[in-house]
Order: sequence, then structure tokens, then C-alpha cells
Amino acid sequence: MSSVPNARLDPAPTGGEPAAGLALLARRDAIVVFSAFAFAYFFAATLRSITATLSPTLTREFGLGPQELGLLAGGFFLGFAAMQLPVGKLLDRHGPRNVILAYLLLAIAGCLAFSTAASFTQLLAARVLCGVGVCACMMAPLTAFRRWLTPAAQLRGNSWMLMTGSLGMVASTLPVQWLMPSIGWRPLFWGLALAIGAAMAVIAWKVPRWETAPGGPDAAPVSYAQIWRNPYLRKVAPIGFFSYGGMLAIQTLWAGPWMVRVAGYSPAKAATGLFIINVCMLCTFWGWGLLNPWLAKRGLTTDRLIARGLPLSFVALAGIIIAGQDAGAPALALFCMASSVVALAQPAVGIAFAPALAGRALTAFNLVLFSGVFVTQWGIGLLIDGFGGLGLPEVASFRGAMAVLLACSVISYGHFVLAKDNSRR
Repeated sequence: MSSVPNARLDPAPTGGEPAAGLALLARRDAIVVFSAFAFAYFFAATLRSITATLSPTLTREFGLGPQELGLLAGGFFLGFAAMQLPVGKLLDRHGPRNVILAYLLLAIAGCLAFSTAASFTQLLAARVLCGVGVCACMMAPLTAFRRWLTPAAQLRGNSWMLMTGSLGMVASTLPVQWLMPSIGWRPLFWGLALAIGAAMAVIAWKVPRWETAPGGPDAAPVSYAQIWRNPYLRKVAPIGFFSYGGMLAIQTLWAGPWMVRVAGYSPAKAATGLFIINVCMLCTFWGWGLLNPWLAKRGLTTDRLIARGLPLSFVALAGIIIAGQDAGAPALALFCMASSVVALAQPAVGIAFAPALAGRALTAFNLVLFSGVFVTQWGIGLLIDGFGGLGLPEVASFRGAMAVLLACSVISYGHFVLAKDNSRR
């Protein structure tokens, strides 16, 4: 496809016209474009979360402590977050297809560098490069959806992209654990490099080229300062940082060490636990994709859903802290599922801006999310070491670190509830 067809996407309202003279994709074309982006996002999510499964092996082989392990996993999100603002401008100017293809080349380089690393420093540098390389894998499709899909379909597309990511996280658990004895962890990254190359070929083949939007960035330059002043973005930023960022920090790293070092799981049983958690998240995002348009029609807006649903994650995390050694995979899965409601804010942020600014708006919010992942992922490791240095046992140190995350999440929720943005999202 070389241009965007002039047609509707499900579930476009009768008589609906594309905003600002931009065409919406037909249903069949939308499915093809979604699938092409989802193929890349699947492997990006696998790459993002594989350290949780590999943590026992990497800890043993490189002698990593909690602080180093947290920094290693967080390095991916540091590279990812550092690129969000530049990527936003590039997406608005050059379009999702060109931007994601350029960055995925760096992801391939990062995979190959990780597979040959001989020290913690080299592992960390490779993880940062991997994060840089996949920095557009979610924002590119969301930017495209903002222009090519209706608002209801954007909510559905966002949830189902996250579902695809959860499927990638599932692939990073038991399948990786099964492959480890036969091929080792280094060849796994050769395979990921090849898979990302295949995803690039599909995107180059199937995703339309970008056409400059009326009122686009060249017509009316907009700084990120103007993006950050948007009241809705400022309202949801703290819960994105702590609640969603904290959830991803646990899902992609600390769930594994919690199950092994607190709940007493074996590495194989912990991989099964991670598999269960990620399957639960896959089903959760699939459900959000089905329900979002139906909920919106009945007045259950994004803000109402977050306000009512997010406190369940606080209850779940408090239960994990109290239960300690008795809290395993089911409790961690419940926490992650309850936290997923914050993901609904991402398409809502895109809808709050004109299509020509969608790339910058979405990447600004994504910067918040993945900065939160980096800070909480590394911060939990620092807190575990810090509490241990004060003489607390390992289990108590883990519980104390989770308690700090809970306190920060509750405070950010208070800001969300009390902030005003004069909207009904």
C-alpha cells in the first residue's frame, strides 16, 4: 500500500467524516496495518520482559545483586524513555512507517550486543540500546491509529496492542525457560534479532506511507512545553508514572525475584508463575478491547473507570505486602490486572490533541510511563539493598520496598481524583 484508502473503519459512526480532511482506513486495511505493527510489538515486548525469566541465570553468571539486577532491567526503559520526545517529533513529521523501521535497526544491534556481552557494563549498554531500538513500537501504531481510526476503534486498538505485548511477555516466560537448557540464553537473542528483522519486512510491505496532515508540524510548530501544559496530560501523568510504571516494573522484573526469594519458588516454578501473570494480562487487555466501545456508549468514561478501578490495585498490593511469603503468582497477577486500567489513559491523551500533534502527545505520556518503569524498577532494587543494609531480613526488605511503591501510588491517585481538566474523558 502506498497511500491511505478513503474508507471507514469499524466502528465508525454513520456519516462520520475524517477530521481535518484525513482519510480513515477501511476495516480490512486496518486489520492488516494493525497486524503488521502488532508483529513488531510482540517481539519488542518479549525483549522487554525477558530479563525476569533470565534473572536467576544472569545473577549467577555475572554475580548480580538486587541493585545491579534492577539497573540492568531498568536500563532498557532508560533507553526507551530517553527517545520518546525525539520520536514524537519524528512521528508527526515523517510518519510511523519510516520511524519504526529506522529504530528497529538499533534493536537488532542491541540484541546482538547483548548476546556477546562479557561483563555487567556490556550487558547494561546492550539493554539500553535495545530500549532505544524498540522505542517506537507502541507509539508508531498509536500515532497511526489517531489519524486512521475512529475514537472508539483507537481505544480498542490500544488495548489489543497491549494484549499483543502481553502475548510477547508470555513468550518470554515458559518458552524461554524450556529453551534455556538446550540452546542457552545467548542464542535466544540471535533469534530475537532475526525475528525483529522479519517484522521490519512486514511493516515495510504493509503499512501505508505518511501524508502530511493539514495543520501539521511544519504549518504550526508546537513545542513540548505546550504539550506538557495540557491539563489532561498533567492530570494522568502521576498515576502513569507510579501505578502503571510500578505495575510494569513488577511484571517485567520483580515478580520473578519476589517468587524466588520471598515466596520460595524454584526458577522453573517462577517461570510458570510469570507465564500465569502474563496470560492473565493478555486476557485482561483482550477484554478491555472488547468492552471499551460498549462502556463508552454507556457513559463509563476513561476517568470514571480509572477512578473506580485503580483502588483495587492498592488493595491487591497491600495484600501482597501483608501476606509476604504466602503471596505468589496469583496475587501478583491480580495486582497487575487491577493496575491495567491506567492503560486506558493512553488513547485518551491522544484524543485530547489534534491528529497533527498526536505523535508528540502520545510520546510525552509514554515518556512519563517508562520513566516511571525505570525509576520504580531500579528504585525497588535500591530499597531492597537499603533495607537490607539496615539489618532487615530479605523478605522484610522486599515488603518494605513494595510498601514504598504503594504509598507513592496512593498519593498519585489522590492527585488524579482532585485534579480538574474540564473534560469528561
